[in-house]
Amino acid sequence: MPLHEFYTTPTLRLVVGPTASVDTDVLVLPVFAEAEATPLDLPDAVASVMVAMRASQELKGEPYEQHWLRNEAVAAGRILLLGVGPSTAVTPDLARRLGTAAGLATRSRGQARVAIVAGGALQGEPLVRALAEGVTLAAFHVDAYKTRDRKLATLQSAAIVVTAGGADSLADAVALGSVLGEAANVARAVAHEPPNVLTPAVLADRARALFAGTSVQVDVLDETQLHEKHMGMLLGVAQGSVNPPRLIVLTYDPANASANAPAKSTGPVLGLVGKAVTFDTGGISIKPAENMDKMKYDMCGGAAVLGAFHALARAGAPSRVIGVIPAVENMPSGAAFRPGDILTAASGLTVEITNTDAEGRLILGDALWYARQLGATHLVDIATLTGACAVALGRVASGLFGTPDDWRDVVQGAGTRGGDFLWPLPMTDDYKDLLKSDIADMVNAAGTRYGGAISAALFLKAFAGDLPWAHLDIAGTAWADEPKPYQPKGPTGVAVRTLIELARSSGSWA
Repeated sequence: MPLHEFYTTPTLRLVVGPTASVDTDVLVLPVFAEAEATPLDLPDAVASVMVAMRASQELKGEPYEQHWLRNEAVAAGRILLLGVGPSTAVTPDLARRLGTAAGLATRSRGQARVAIVAGGALQGEPLVRALAEGVTLAAFHVDAYKTRDRKLATLQSAAIVVTAGGADSLADAVALGSVLGEAANVARAVAHEPPNVLTPAVLADRARALFAGTSVQVDVLDETQLHEKHMGMLLGVAQGSVNPPRLIVLTYDPANASANAPAKSTGPVLGLVGKAVTFDTGGISIKPAENMDKMKYDMCGGAAVLGAFHALARAGAPSRVIGVIPAVENMPSGAAFRPGDILTAASGLTVEITNTDAEGRLILGDALWYARQLGATHLVDIATLTGACAVALGRVASGLFGTPDDWRDVVQGAGTRGGDFLWPLPMTDDYKDLLKSDIADMVNAAGTRYGGAISAALFLKAFAGDLPWAHLDIAGTAWADEPKPYQPKGPTGVAVRTLIELARSSGSWA
């Protein structure tokens, strides 16, 4: 199933003009907690209904509150009153969620066209961009494999409606919001594929198809080439599966994207490394059967890198960016690697295997080393790495580790601007004893239940060398177990915006 069947990116446009005359199926009106904070250009017939609903306490303006109206005073006919909350609490994050809630609500009513009024505190370039991004996210189909009883219509078009001012810059903001939303949908689509469809080789083929004809170059290393590069950790994890591994390398260079760029880009080279275990049984250290089906999401880190490059191919970045995605299956078989084995990394370090379910750090270690060989000057890896991080931070925040501190802070700032909640965790030398081995340079998993996310990060640090490096553990945030008005169950596309923001802001941190 091609990626595009998981989402149909709606045609987005900016509309400047009277709210009542917008040609759409559903007109979404934001309703703030304070009645006076919603200065919308509305016909009296609509405004009077809203006043009456306020007076009866039926309409309160609480976040994501929804009321549907039919009123012939507007061209749309259907009106969705969507609660925002206090006007003082409006942020781009909230605007993004409101855009998604509006799009999902429209689809749930079987409608294909939506227009969202960016009035009151929702005016301004960052908020308009976030609304556009959010409504694009709403176009994702979590039920793409269903042949019947699909609950949501396809969202074909969306408009952000403003009354006046800055039409050109706001149109650019809508266009960028569409790019960002589609990038996250690319990541969600890849992550949502079933593991019998998305093997490592198929993931590599998808990458080639995704970037064909764009400024992103794709190279794929097969198992023979991986042996030639002595990637013993990656190959060790993969050896138990009949589906061979792949190492996907993406390169974005502004010199290839613009005729006005220098012949060869200079400055920093950002290396993005994403874990792509297309299915993780845990190997010989096999996982419990309960929830093992969700282990198709163990490649959300690699999916995030693909999504980020999808945006870079369309929106650009000032510096060169390299993506390295190690793709494997971790399966138990007579050929699988075992607890007690010693693997030799491409860097030369030896690793005693104490738990085959701690496989993600092994493939990332070889991939981080390879990103360094390709010329990366700054590194970020992203992975659904440890259940320990999910236990520590729950489903809200992703774990953030890194050295030096100022680089970690740069990555956290990119997350804040992009709308991903990253929470720094400690990684001092006091934890190093967790990885000691009597017979090799290190173990792959500490022999204790405590500090699991930290020991995993320390393992990765050993392969980042002296480069500025950050690690995002998205085990708790990569998919949603419970639906919300702005997020259906399934893949979230977490950290895609962080990686895009980091690449596009490289001129400020280099």
